[in-house]
Amino acid sequence: MEILASVLVAINVLIFFYFIFVNFSYITLIIFSYIQTKRSKKESSIFQLSGLFDTRLYKSISILAPAYNEEASIIESTEALLHLEFADYEIIVVNDGSKDSTLEKLIKHFKLKKIDRYVPKSIETEPIKAIYGSHRYPNLFVVDKENGRKADALNAGINVSRKDLICAVDSDTLLEPTVLQQMLMAFVADPKTVAVGGVVRVANGCKFEMGEVSEVKVPKTFIGRIQAVEYLRAFLFGRTGWDYFDSLLIISGAFGVFDRESVIKVGGYLHDTVGEDMELVVRLHRYYRDRNEKYRVRFLPEPVCWTEVPETWTVLGRQRNRWQRGLADTLWRHKKMLFNPKYGRLGFLAMPFFLFVELLSPIIELGGFIILFISLWLGVINVQFALLFLAAAILLGMILSVLSVLMEELTFRRYDRMRDVAILILYAFFENIGYRQIHAWWRLKGLIDFFKGNKSWGEMTRSGTFSR
Repeated sequence: MEILASVLVAINVLIFFYFIFVNFSYITLIIFSYIQTKRSKKESSIFQLSGLFDTRLYKSISILAPAYNEEASIIESTEALLHLEFADYEIIVVNDGSKDSTLEKLIKHFKLKKIDRYVPKSIETEPIKAIYGSHRYPNLFVVDKENGRKADALNAGINVSRKDLICAVDSDTLLEPTVLQQMLMAFVADPKTVAVGGVVRVANGCKFEMGEVSEVKVPKTFIGRIQAVEYLRAFLFGRTGWDYFDSLLIISGAFGVFDRESVIKVGGYLHDTVGEDMELVVRLHRYYRDRNEKYRVRFLPEPVCWTEVPETWTVLGRQRNRWQRGLADTLWRHKKMLFNPKYGRLGFLAMPFFLFVELLSPIIELGGFIILFISLWLGVINVQFALLFLAAAILLGMILSVLSVLMEELTFRRYDRMRDVAILILYAFFENIGYRQIHAWWRLKGLIDFFKGNKSWGEMTRSGTFSR
């Protein structure tokens, strides 16, 4: 019994120090993300994009939009892409063997016809059945191919593309009209830039007209509002903070711009992972670090795309399970980078953070609750300490979420109504009681599924937010 008590005390001490490490990491990120956000806004105001297109400095962009069973939103999202304010871009929608009417809707709405277009085999993909073009929209192309999942569809889009940069977006996302101009700033300011990520915000609840956001509002459902808070925290202080340290490991698959030749050099998106977005970014880091070549991977907090998030617990759990499997797969593939001096801050800051704070946290968090209750039951720790520790953990989580909402309000003020800001602050509190534990359970299941070898994508149903 004494040995068990000693073991439980030791585990509780480790959990306590883990708690300190995690929260210190988050507080550090939010401080430097605020500094980076202010710096980015200042640079944006100085950098006069209005005169950029009178020069030959700008680069052209191919927008790649993989689509699989996206009939609910494909027309609206494609229309929005056609109304972007940019000098030289093309849109390549890749129908990845959809079983619904995605392709038929595109052909009918945009008056598409089959065209001949040479497609180099820069990256191996599933066979392309046909390529469609439109006289009405000369910069729109639709690729119809055999199903090969998202990574394969993106690779097919890369082969078909003809521009300097590629912008990977989900077909259920909507880009703001000036977003490409804002993203281009990073490539022009530093020609060694190979990838740039932007902010992804929750579209549920917002109003849209003619492919643009006409009114920004919080989602109407509990699950939507919780995700709105999550997205603010993940992008505004998570990725902005890592950009400050020049150690960004994730560019969302929903919205990112890459140097086309760089992506081809590293072999494009991998087919055998469900975390192809993060894996590509980490592989780019590794490629250039291994060759001692200068490069930049950036995140900008001003360019925004809007995405429809899951409205049911089942679909959300499936999505978070997949995200966790993708994270585990990427860290495993690139484990050589962990604590490797060759990779600098990536090896000593970013990789350890994503391993110990993001990947292993559901094990430690849920396991910690079990250990805590066993310790209470056996009298190893007192009730007052246990309650104080739980209260501190929940309170700090709430504070971090609230700070994310307040930072958005202080810097970008996307929400016009104070009522919406108040709702988000309220849900920042709710997020840490109940939802956080459910989310940890989804991620733990994702980790277990990873070790089982599960690489399924999982069905993601859409409600057609942009068509409402």
